[in-house]
Amino acid sequence: MGIEIERKFLVASDAWRAGVSRSTRFSQGYLSRDPARTVRVRLAGEQAFLTIKGATLGAARAEFEYAVPVADARALLAICDGPVVEKVRSLCPYEGMTWEVDEFLGANAGLVLAEIELDTEDQPFARPPWLGAEVTGDARFVNANLAVRPFTSW
Repeated sequence: MGIEIERKFLVASDAWRAGVSRSTRFSQGYLSRDPARTVRVRLAGEQAFLTIKGATLGAARAEFEYAVPVADARALLAICDGPVVEKVRSLCPYEGMTWEVDEFLGANAGLVLAEIELDTEDQPFARPPWLGAEVTGDARFVNANLAVRPFTSW
């Protein structure tokens, strides 16, 4: 079983842009937004994935991700529960770790979040100077929730 251990933070400044190694546009929608299990379809550039995630316990949850044909992902996005979330994800290496910075578009425009995936919940990591407040446990910042209660509506 795959386990995802992830911490999420607001981004406090644009200084992260200087360290970007790669950026990809994402379109993602949810076939299930049940907190006990989410099922997401995602277009990431020219690739597509179906992801099943279990309930979050602390910063960890079960995660299973499978590549799917792009045409299938486009068809699945059309039948998702709620609007599609659009964002650009940039990879930002910092002191031996890679941060994923998501710059949201559309109804979530103005929201910029940074995530780091860890091997253990207590793994130490260096915090880049552009990192803001941690929002790991705040359900408002979960992508499945941003689909139906976008940032611009808060």
